[in-house]
Amino acid sequence: MRRLLTALMILLVVLVAGISALVLLINPNDFRSYMVREVEQRSGYKLALEGPLRWHVWPQLSILSGRMSLTAPGASAPLVSAENMRLDVALLPLISHRLQVQQVMLKKSVIQLTPQSEARKPEGAPVAPGESGPVTREHRNWSFDIGSLNVADSVLVFQHADDEQITVRNIQLQLEQNNHRKAQVSLNGRVNRDQRDLSLAIEAVLEADDSGENFSADITRLDYQLQGADLPKQGIRGEGSLKARWEDLNKRLSISNLNLKANESSLRGGLAVVLNDKPTWQLDLTSDNLNLDTLLVRAPLADENGEDAQTAQAAVLPRPVISGSGELPAWSVLNSSDGSATLQFANLRWRGLAFTNVDARMVNKNGQLSVERLRGDLGAGRISLPGSVDASGTPVHAVFKPEVSNIEIASILKAFDYPLAVSGSLSMNGEFSGDSIDAQAFRRSWQGKASVEMANSRLEGMNFQQLVQRAVTRNNNDVQAQQDYDDATVMAHFSASATLNNGKLQLQQMVGESAVLALTGNGSLDLVDEQCDANFAVRVIGGWEGKGELVERLKQTPIPLRIYGPWSQLNYNLDVDRVLRNQLQDEAKRRLREWAERNKDNSSKARDVQQLLEERESH
Repeated sequence: MRRLLTALMILLVVLVAGISALVLLINPNDFRSYMVREVEQRSGYKLALEGPLRWHVWPQLSILSGRMSLTAPGASAPLVSAENMRLDVALLPLISHRLQVQQVMLKKSVIQLTPQSEARKPEGAPVAPGESGPVTREHRNWSFDIGSLNVADSVLVFQHADDEQITVRNIQLQLEQNNHRKAQVSLNGRVNRDQRDLSLAIEAVLEADDSGENFSADITRLDYQLQGADLPKQGIRGEGSLKARWEDLNKRLSISNLNLKANESSLRGGLAVVLNDKPTWQLDLTSDNLNLDTLLVRAPLADENGEDAQTAQAAVLPRPVISGSGELPAWSVLNSSDGSATLQFANLRWRGLAFTNVDARMVNKNGQLSVERLRGDLGAGRISLPGSVDASGTPVHAVFKPEVSNIEIASILKAFDYPLAVSGSLSMNGEFSGDSIDAQAFRRSWQGKASVEMANSRLEGMNFQQLVQRAVTRNNNDVQAQQDYDDATVMAHFSASATLNNGKLQLQQMVGESAVLALTGNGSLDLVDEQCDANFAVRVIGGWEGKGELVERLKQTPIPLRIYGPWSQLNYNLDVDRVLRNQLQDEAKRRLREWAERNKDNSSKARDVQQLLEERESH
């Protein structure tokens, strides 16, 4: 055992002495010009190394450098710059005058993918025929290859054309490549912008084709978390995987096999974009469950306890308004790019509404978005919203033609914070237009017309039949009505013609009927101030006790009823006295006319009565 330990110690001493001798005999600065020359000949990029190169032996034989930069030909800014660089090299190839770099490590580097760092030819540079042919190289005494790249505590700056820069901080990148143009990548980073914080963790396999211009990426792991301004309090977090391919000649990026989870939602599908001067998009997404209420933040008019929107949304941090930031208009993307989108969602939740079988198809060309198809099921009903948005001019002009069938109106009113206590199955066909697509704009600045029908509707808090019958029985003891304790007006069928104009909704030709009630009328709703003013002619055709001529006349007599005031506390005005008085007068006139008719040949009084009736009728 002692001899074995002695032999191992001798071997270790010899190995350390050999390495030390090799390091002392070889000056790492001899590789400086070689590395600069090889990088430029192989890629055209210019490598700059500041300060002397020096050896670092433990725990890995390495060459250390000071500040370095890598600049593309013709670029005004370096693609990569770092405070220091470490090259882990293989020991044995040094004996045969070969520099084999096993790993390049950059610390506190800045990677710039911006227009300033892109390669470009000098202005007026001639283009020689056959320039893309193979490049002959002189025989070298040294060879150079890299197997691994490690980037730590670094920053990535990305900018496409004149778009705003995106900075990714705290980058930790590990890249391992082989001889088949494949690389294993592990990346961690963090983006902080406009009071939003995005953390990313990615594992992927990258592959380049023989030309080195087309790349593909198989992202097997994508973990992310997004928090901050204008986001849900819990943020958005999830995981996913996808395959991506970049074609440099066509400037085309395609993503397939997308499988992404976000909070309670999931997305599948893919997209493709051609990054020309005007990008062209093609999007195809499906989802089994998409809950927008956990992904988007909306500011309601009031919460369930009656608090205002500012109090209800106090926990949501708004995005900052930056002076002079030049924020783009909401619909500018329609002018800056073209494309199409096909969306299919089995379950979609938005503003508390649970849609199913959602199907959408949209095409945008030169700032004109055509919503060819936008439909889905809601409860037992169905809704379709085909339309168009013209963003090519100012202001934006949007037109939609809703087709609604058997949708429960109470859920719609609740979703958009309308305090009207109305329920029933709504059906509607119409056309509406405006300059912005959101709930507040619809309340204030949209216009349009529609035909509206409702089945089994209920207006809570006010029973028209009960109002009329109580007023009649108070004024006439000869009439009795059945007791109805339901504090709601129930209509089996209701229809109207609706006209919307800048927050004023006019309801014309209102017709409603039920087993005990029939009404007609006209009215208006103020969607901004939430006020109502409607006039009805109500006939109570059921619920009377007993039979008689007066009851039959009441069934045929329309009673004027006015409903007005705020939606949350409606008032009414019912003029039953005038109706009953007119009924008595009509009855008296009828009897006098009959008496005069019977005695017209025998009495001068009959002629006087007949003349008096004619004078009354003329007035």
